[in-house]
Amino acid sequence: MSDAHGGGARQAAFWIVLLAAAGTFALTMGTRQTMGLFLSPLNTATGLGIGSISLAFAFGQLWWGLTQPFAGAFADRVGAGRVLFAGIVLVAIGTLITPWMQSTAGLVFAIGVLAAGGAGMAGPAVLMATASRMIPAEKRGLANGVINAGGSFGQFVMAPVAGALMAATGWISAMQVLGLIVLLALPAAFLLRGAPQAAGPQQPALGTREAIRGALREPSYLMLAGGFFVCGFHVAFLATHLPGVIAGCGLPLQYGAWALAVIGLFNIVGSVAMGWAVGRWRMKSLLSLVYATRAAAVLAFLLAPKTGTVVLLFAAVMGLTFLSTVPPTAGLVAKLFGVGNMATLFGIVMLSHQIGGFLGAWLGGRVFEFTGSYDWLWYVDIMLAVGAALIHLPIREAPMQARAAVRA
Repeated sequence: MSDAHGGGARQAAFWIVLLAAAGTFALTMGTRQTMGLFLSPLNTATGLGIGSISLAFAFGQLWWGLTQPFAGAFADRVGAGRVLFAGIVLVAIGTLITPWMQSTAGLVFAIGVLAAGGAGMAGPAVLMATASRMIPAEKRGLANGVINAGGSFGQFVMAPVAGALMAATGWISAMQVLGLIVLLALPAAFLLRGAPQAAGPQQPALGTREAIRGALREPSYLMLAGGFFVCGFHVAFLATHLPGVIAGCGLPLQYGAWALAVIGLFNIVGSVAMGWAVGRWRMKSLLSLVYATRAAAVLAFLLAPKTGTVVLLFAAVMGLTFLSTVPPTAGLVAKLFGVGNMATLFGIVMLSHQIGGFLGAWLGGRVFEFTGSYDWLWYVDIMLAVGAALIHLPIREAPMQARAAVRA
């Protein structure tokens, strides 16, 4: 009876922490992924130009990635709670003050430094590492899928909320309400301050520098980071410029909000399904499949007539693949190197993702200014997706410790 009671308590604790992590990601990611809706109003209010405002969004993509290795290293040593608390507060402050920024530097500070940096501190590197430490290895894929789905659920809810608020109260009030909503994640920082450790032996953590040096010498890790760069390029371009792409097709503003919401809804399905699949198929093969699907879907979208139905169908397919790369990527990092330094090492992979995100968001604006359309970015996106599908195939999934033992 006591064993059953103890097992039930551990299971309850697991789900409480997992839902707290997913809820945090829902609020931070949901807020960030609605920012594309505000690009045009910001341009009208400031007169800075789409290219300059895209630079602020692009810097946010980069800074979100830059914060994650450092936030992860700090969380690896002192726990996730303090890092998450600071990150949530910074997201709220950055979002609240954005409407008052009238210069490119001001927008870079509010959107790119405060809001994006805070979201990086409360991002997947810290959240998934916290979950990975508390559960057995065979359940990590599902846990990462649930956390990732939380971010998608946030996008699904927040995009139409933001669109409705913009229509009802104006874009300034809408953005400030979103900033306040983020603060609902603060209780999760308390719950995640000390996640319980999973039963069973754990690999000892290396020193941070030693772990990073070892990872950067591993070709499989570098190929994984290269593929994630392409993922960042793709999702940042979509999140920032898809509403503009849709507006350029002559469709009403609401289709931009609905498309972002559909991406979020279907990414819930894609993330949970991928979390389930991670325990059953090789993770590198799943990643290759996702990137190949993206390339085919973008090509089909370019060739199809741009009706409302086509746009929403395209958003649904993009949603299935949008962030479904995260569970197998995080799973491969944990499998290769263990969970002791996972927040740090996955944070570095996330940095690669966000360097791609910087280019996707920034180049989208620049190409549109020079050519009047986004077509060339779509062509680049297709080529990168094909390359990412191929680069994952040579990855070796065996844990590094097991390889070392075989060599010895």
